[in-house]
Amino acid sequence: MGSLEATAPIADDVPPIEMFAAYSKRLSQALDGCDWSIVAELAEDMLDAWKTGKQVFFCGNGGSAGNAVHLANDFIYGIGKTPGSGIRSQALPANAAVLTCLANDEGYDQIYSIQLGVLARAGDILIALSGSGNSPNILKALEEGKRIGMKSYAVLGYSGGKAKALADRPIHLAINDMQISEDAQVIIGHMVMQYLWSKRHEVVGIST
Repeated sequence: MGSLEATAPIADDVPPIEMFAAYSKRLSQALDGCDWSIVAELAEDMLDAWKTGKQVFFCGNGGSAGNAVHLANDFIYGIGKTPGSGIRSQALPANAAVLTCLANDEGYDQIYSIQLGVLARAGDILIALSGSGNSPNILKALEEGKRIGMKSYAVLGYSGGKAKALADRPIHLAINDMQISEDAQVIIGHMVMQYLWSKRHEVVGIST
């Protein structure tokens, strides 16, 4: 799939409504190019994790780290809205003490892989969020997930980077725009969340 080019710099006199309409169009084009069969596979894997008690780990950098924390929250509580009924989800960027310890002692490229080595088990799910797909700590996390026997997904923008080949199931939206890449991470997460919400009666016995 060819990459959609980012827009040229916007002239000072372009009205904001035109800028926003163009942004909306680029986001829509990026989503239209997504392979939804892989997102469906992710949704089914997460439903299985919910039923069996497997863990789901999220990681990312910058805005993608914020998205990882956001989505872990959604899957811990939002899919069931009943205490104790969510997926065992963890956002690896969430603990500042752990992140700064590992970055200081072992290097920033290992802040996620070392956590996975302690917390994750074979059969768990890793969801890496990355615009470029080339962040060293994301690549090491995917490598560690493979060593452990996890199933890995990566939601990627731009060319997909090296993560596209490392992830078991890459979800690639070919758009050269970091903000839209990060938007897509949350949108895909929310799509899966709403699917799981529709299935919550299978897990916690609550009618939708």
